[in-house]
Amino acid sequence: MKTSSAHPGGAHSRRDFLTTTTAGLAGAAATAMAVPMVHAGSGDDARTTEIRIGLIGCGGRGTGAVLNALGAATKVIYPSAGYHTEDAAEGAKVSQSHVKVVALADLFEDRLEKARGELAKVGVDVGRDRCFTGFEGYKKLLEVPEVNYVIQATPPHFRPAHLMAAVEAGKNVFIEKPAAVDVPGVHLLIEAGELAAKKNLGIVAGTQRRHQKSYIETIKRIRDGAIGDIVYAKAYWNGGQIWVVDRESSMSDLEWQVRNWNYFTWLSGDHIVEQHVHNLDVMNWAIGAHPVKAVSALGGRQARQGERQGHIYDHFAVEFEYPGGVTVFSQCRQISNCDNLVGESVVGTKGTSNCSDRIETKDRSGRWRYRGPSPNPYDQEHQDLIASILAGKPINEARAIAESTLTGILGREAAYSGRAITWEEALRSRTRLGPAEYRFGPEPFPPVAVPGQYKFT
Repeated sequence: MKTSSAHPGGAHSRRDFLTTTTAGLAGAAATAMAVPMVHAGSGDDARTTEIRIGLIGCGGRGTGAVLNALGAATKVIYPSAGYHTEDAAEGAKVSQSHVKVVALADLFEDRLEKARGELAKVGVDVGRDRCFTGFEGYKKLLEVPEVNYVIQATPPHFRPAHLMAAVEAGKNVFIEKPAAVDVPGVHLLIEAGELAAKKNLGIVAGTQRRHQKSYIETIKRIRDGAIGDIVYAKAYWNGGQIWVVDRESSMSDLEWQVRNWNYFTWLSGDHIVEQHVHNLDVMNWAIGAHPVKAVSALGGRQARQGERQGHIYDHFAVEFEYPGGVTVFSQCRQISNCDNLVGESVVGTKGTSNCSDRIETKDRSGRWRYRGPSPNPYDQEHQDLIASILAGKPINEARAIAESTLTGILGREAAYSGRAITWEEALRSRTRLGPAEYRFGPEPFPPVAVPGQYKFT
């Protein structure tokens, strides 16, 4: 989804995705959280007096997202600057209702129980009859009629299918980033987003910078011409090693891979997709377009050794070409004991910006720095989704997250193969990553990709 600076998660801009690519919480949580009346969705005029959350994927991020949603509900529900509408502001005064967590689903019983325990610490008790496990557990959660707000936080491989199922079931969805690991998954995201629009359902993605007030105000100015025409930009997520789940003797191949999901491309997309998607999303947002080509890319695996860290790379460097000849230089790394750098910057004909809170111009009179409020963007993204549903104009970020996810996939495949790949070539890929059947048992994974030998298909 191409976005305007005034509405960063909503309106299309000059390049529509399909057209161009295919021709204090604890005390408050002890009781239900106060929030405004919310539309039920499904294209009708029905309303509900409660937000009833169903969490699919009970790991740390999923549990954290539930707490963010509950934390958002302790505040006055008004959308962030980029999503503000008068309807939403008025709607926030209409009625006070409640946010409740009513159902949990996870592949593994132990992770589900851990999430139940964490929620119990803030007074949230989810009954065992509303807790579902196994590969089909998400379907059982979606059958719970009370659920109208799904938080989807499984490993990224599962997100497209789960999103489509949730939309088909008439649920609003918060989906964590990235939202897919392969091109077929990206296409399914777009289909789910189109169906959600028809059913008047909201979809917000976990690219929280789009809900961060300093980013919203800065990128609005960039899009309005504060630094002139963008010439080139840079994006970085250079950090240290992340957590690893060592294999236990009782674990099958598939169980261990899902528990250790960051380290397998079919589950995470590799870290250029799973983590660097934040920075690539900012590039697409600031420029107002997706790349047309990964011009040059390289990457590899130097610090990661042995099977415990799967087969993904530990560093990437990609040069993306955007419309109008704009170049984006991208780096991401997960290697400890190195200099870290996480952020973005753009260079224009009149000045520069870090995208997050500053504009520097050749004419000193054009310099600007954001000094406004800085609410927690992890809470704000839930506030924005709730407020948009309330206004009867639900945010739909499916296209935006699909494009940002595909940007990461494009860079990954160019680095794996050692070849330049266009956006259109990437979109034609029909390679689906992952097993044909979900079952606990043997599941071999490919060797580390070798450029010049690996083939993008």
